[in-house]
Amino acid sequence: MTDFLSSLGYTQWIIPALLIVPVAGILPILFAPAAQAKRIALVVSTMVFVVSLGLWWAFDATSGNFQFAATLPWMPYWGIYYRVGIDGISLFMVLLSTAMMPLAVLGSWHYITKAERGYYALLLAMTSGMVGVFVALDLFLFYFFWELILIPMYFIIGVWGGPNRLYAAIKFFLYTMFGSLLMLVAILLMVWQTAHTTGIVSFEYAFLLEHASELGPAAPWYFAAFALAFAIKVPMVPFHTWLPDAHTEAPTAGSVLLAAVLLKMGTYGFLRFAVPLFPDVAMSPPVTALFISLAVIGIIHGALVAMVQPDAKRLVAYSSVSHMGFVMLGIWAATVQSVQGALMVMIGHGLATGALFFLVGMLYERRHSRMFADFGGLARVVPLLSIMLTITALASIGLPGLSGFVGEFLVLLGSFGNHPWATGIATTGVVFAAAYLLWAVQRIIYNPLVQPENKALAGHDLNLREVLIVLPLIFGMIWLGLYPKPVLRRMEATATRFVEFSIPRTVTVQTADGSAAEGAK
Repeated sequence: MTDFLSSLGYTQWIIPALLIVPVAGILPILFAPAAQAKRIALVVSTMVFVVSLGLWWAFDATSGNFQFAATLPWMPYWGIYYRVGIDGISLFMVLLSTAMMPLAVLGSWHYITKAERGYYALLLAMTSGMVGVFVALDLFLFYFFWELILIPMYFIIGVWGGPNRLYAAIKFFLYTMFGSLLMLVAILLMVWQTAHTTGIVSFEYAFLLEHASELGPAAPWYFAAFALAFAIKVPMVPFHTWLPDAHTEAPTAGSVLLAAVLLKMGTYGFLRFAVPLFPDVAMSPPVTALFISLAVIGIIHGALVAMVQPDAKRLVAYSSVSHMGFVMLGIWAATVQSVQGALMVMIGHGLATGALFFLVGMLYERRHSRMFADFGGLARVVPLLSIMLTITALASIGLPGLSGFVGEFLVLLGSFGNHPWATGIATTGVVFAAAYLLWAVQRIIYNPLVQPENKALAGHDLNLREVLIVLPLIFGMIWLGLYPKPVLRRMEATATRFVEFSIPRTVTVQTADGSAAEGAK
């Protein structure tokens, strides 16, 4: 397969195709009849996903370097180029992004009835934005795609969302924009300072990575700006309050993309930029203690608040805060096991939480309610939906044999050596997750069937379209749970490289006379 892809020149055109094809699909959507918009979006997004699958076979798992790299001049006078590439971190984020989009289109099939062309055009624009964030190797290009995603998601929530959609959309926009602007200032100042030192103006990631150790006293401020932008997107406590409102008011596809992909942009930002560019700051004892503490607080806080939610969508939203805490713990533990575990949690969370939001949306369309008090006894009337909801909840809990277990186990195993107390506290988050998700499943599916509205759902189980949405996600959960080796193998070299970059560049060494001295690593 690799030789066949090479004969097609796959490595040269794959990333441009993933960026350009979704944008090219917007034009026919805008000029097609409204009823055809979803069909065009489905064809284009499916084609993008099929093309992206070649990355799996063409990717060299033994290399921790960037592959499929391409560079073209964009604004060369200002040192801005189109630079892209994929490594073992971005590979799975790109595949997750392209895989979720056709499902998001199918999930909107009968439920978006106004301004359909605009809605599906925005979904395709988001596809290019999401892929762009994960492949950009120029900081200006990265920021361009980072901000690009904000616009379609704002309109998807604000136009097609629930009753409080404007409040949720504006809150989402303001939170994200505030952090992004600070990151932009940090990027510009960092490029200016590097240019002043080297005489070269460049936004290239590798160039800035090479000279990041020369930033001096400004490095903590740059790191703070990057970290704030990424922490809001994760979201980490206490920057998480926009998430439940955005999830609750967004249409089903919007909630799915927020949980499955957009939250991963924040953790990806830490893995790609914040930690490797500023390891002396990021991995210093005070900052490490801060982020480990916030990660553990997020795990526990998200789980406890999820436990008392009366709305199924808000429960899943707060569960995301808890699960992202495991990712942050894995990143700051900075071992190969913990980083691989963090990446596995990112993938597994995208599959399981995306499926949960799809299933909650399907329940809402049948019952017109998301309140647990309105459900009960659905196992008798919609058994297929009940089975899929149970499997998905067990995967989110971290049941062995399903996707959630592998990631959380590796994070806890890799973190225990350096942070035993934090890891011990974080482990209770697994117990709390079992409590709120199993209780939610009980209230929805297994409580007594007493309400006539629920009895009326008999004969309205999942249809073929809905099965085609959820079944691939369940297959992914089972595959990652039973046989994660191919995934772990492809990310191992990059995880090792990240851990090496995470070691502060200035270390204390012991001299021959027994005195301490500092030297560059």
